[in-house]
Amino acid sequence: SIMAEEAKITDGHVRMGVAAGDHAVVCWPLLCGLAKAKYYLLTADFINGVEADRIGLVSKAVPGDELLAEAQKVADKLATGSQQATRLTKRALNLWMNQATPAFDASLAYEMLGFMSPDAAEGVAALREKREPNFD
Repeated sequence: SIMAEEAKITDGHVRMGVAAGDHAVVCWPLLCGLAKAKYYLLTADFINGVEADRIGLVSKAVPGDELLAEAQKVADKLATGSQQATRLTKRALNLWMNQATPAFDASLAYEMLGFMSPDAAEGVAALREKREPNFD
């Protein structure tokens, strides 16, 4: 993945009073390591493209005005390469994520439980009212 250096991303589940679920608990540790994944998923801090690149969350960060051209360059490179080799390499690499299915299933269940909690209601209210949530 390629990200603009000045773009900002976060996983805001915890800020909303819900357990980080679905892709986050599987992908983040595989991409940037468990320590960084825990830090960013638990704090819900925003990070820019430079930091996302530094920790390995994205493959590359470029200035925003170069993003589309860089993405097209990579797409062209992938499209003109051996499709069989690309497909099989991608399939083999994705086996790592398939091994994380139990973690994915558990995190999704925890996320759904969280949506039924008072913390989730407070998190949504705080977001709508543009204030910090009060989880007491």
